[in-house]
Amino acid sequence: MSARDPYRNRDFIPDFDAIMAETEARSRAFAETVRIERNLSYGETPRQSFDLVFPPDPAPGAPLHMFIHGGYWRGGSKDVHTLVAAPVVAAGGITALIGYDLMPDTRLAEIVAQVRAAARHLAHLAPEIGADPARFTVSGHSAGAHLTSLLAAEAPGDSGPPDVPALRGLLMVSGIYDLSGIPGSFLRDEAKMRDDEASAWSPLSARQEPVPRRIITRGQHETEPFQDQAVALGALLEGGGQQVELRTEAATNHLTIVLDLADPQAALGQRLSDLVRTS
Repeated sequence: MSARDPYRNRDFIPDFDAIMAETEARSRAFAETVRIERNLSYGETPRQSFDLVFPPDPAPGAPLHMFIHGGYWRGGSKDVHTLVAAPVVAAGGITALIGYDLMPDTRLAEIVAQVRAAARHLAHLAPEIGADPARFTVSGHSAGAHLTSLLAAEAPGDSGPPDVPALRGLLMVSGIYDLSGIPGSFLRDEAKMRDDEASAWSPLSARQEPVPRRIITRGQHETEPFQDQAVALGALLEGGGQQVELRTEAATNHLTIVLDLADPQAALGQRLSDLVRTS
């Protein structure tokens, strides 16, 4: 391992804390402009919950979009990512920002199961909130992108195809798709991911399920694992005959890419709006 751990993004982003604070502040400001229903339950623990963000006067059968936050499976929160709903609202969609329990107290297999349970719950709930479950898309950032990918993949840790609703599209932002480097990284004491978990839940070792649209992206200034694994997942999907759009977001790092994702005027925010609108 090099002197600077390529998985420890703080080492490569001098204004790390300031960007995190800006993300939270923008989320609070955006939340004041829209209708939100907070902390709705999909499971037994407090973190197994979601926030719904509605566009003004949503049309019947609106598209439904689920966002999964990052934090290396051991941190992060849906509450500070409300801003990501802005491009979904711009497309007339309803956003569900989900939470999940965290490592090391919760093992990775259970986190994967929780995210899949959230997707099933939202698909069932969709008609009640005015959404069309046939227009269901998902995005995620960092660890959330990893979890997003497993909504349409049978991983080595699965005993069969995943029990998830049909999805129209996935947008995976700055994800880790080969977990083999995580147990030995700076996360060894924070997430305590085991080697067997890394092997069981690596998307690059999984059988990929068909999805009409997949977008994989990462920031121009991200470290080698995020760059290489985005390319590798794109190649795996294309090799299996599936369509994938592989992108690089100019002048962004692992944190500022979230600000682009949340901006309806930025290129990445426009891709999210388009994914939702055309689902």
